[in-house]
Amino acid sequence: MGNVTSNVAAKFAFFPPEPPTYGVTTDEETGKLVLSRVSADKNVEVHQLITKSGNKVVATFWRHPFARFTILYSHGNAADLGQMVELFIELRAHLRVNIMSYDYSGYGASTGKPSEFNTYYDIEAVYNCLRSDYGIKQEEMILYGQSVGSGPTLHMASRLKRLRGVVLHSAILSGIRVLYPVKMTLWFDIYKNIDKIRHVSSQVLVIHGTKDEIVDFSHGKRLWELAKEKYDPLWVKGGGHCNLETYPEYIKHLRKYINAMEKLSLNNPPPKELTNEPSITETKHNRCLRFKKSVIRVNTRHRVTENVGREII
Repeated sequence: MGNVTSNVAAKFAFFPPEPPTYGVTTDEETGKLVLSRVSADKNVEVHQLITKSGNKVVATFWRHPFARFTILYSHGNAADLGQMVELFIELRAHLRVNIMSYDYSGYGASTGKPSEFNTYYDIEAVYNCLRSDYGIKQEEMILYGQSVGSGPTLHMASRLKRLRGVVLHSAILSGIRVLYPVKMTLWFDIYKNIDKIRHVSSQVLVIHGTKDEIVDFSHGKRLWELAKEKYDPLWVKGGGHCNLETYPEYIKHLRKYINAMEKLSLNNPPPKELTNEPSITETKHNRCLRFKKSVIRVNTRHRVTENVGREII
């Protein structure tokens, strides 16, 4: 059953840029990994992490000397790390945070093939790296998921109960719900965020454009309604799917959220008995996709009739 679901995801959800916008090489002087075809930054560290499925994923750690938190950023579809550089530089400077981001299996210089479950293994490997290499605790971490990246983000957030916060940017309720307004969760659906959001204990900020042409505004509204711990949402009036970062209220609202999470951290220190951090071992920046029609035929026993599918980002 899981393999069938993963195959469905791979067919109409994942579209890595071809060719990749960067490569990974070793600096001759320092012996450290660097991203080729990307401007050098002495405060960026490059990792190649082995996932549970055996893939080698590329992750970058953008360090801020006075960081208050670390954002673990899961990007949208049809993009790789080379296209996200400018955004990460802006977020690091304006929010005073570290940023850890990664390319999913089969994206950029990461090996393997993209699938729903591989993205889960990818983010787990990155989380474990933050713990082991940087000593970053859940309370110091904010998970950020953009569009399809909301899938791995909520996968982790539903399992980590002491995260400082979660940001959902143009997020999806589920894969099938982007294609068709089904009322129930189907076994072959992917990224069942509508179910996982109910298990998130952290403060959730939802950001969505009111004119999103890829993922309807209703997805963001419903996720915010279902969140147990809600932060003031940002509904970007007239915003689409790929341009929310260009609106001045985007960075302003994020800064307000980070400040609120810092106050929450000071006022609510973690209990002493919960200091041990668990490992997770089980289980130009953003390019928009245009629709590509493909017929999805589903047996009527599942109460879904023949529909026209669309790629999701």
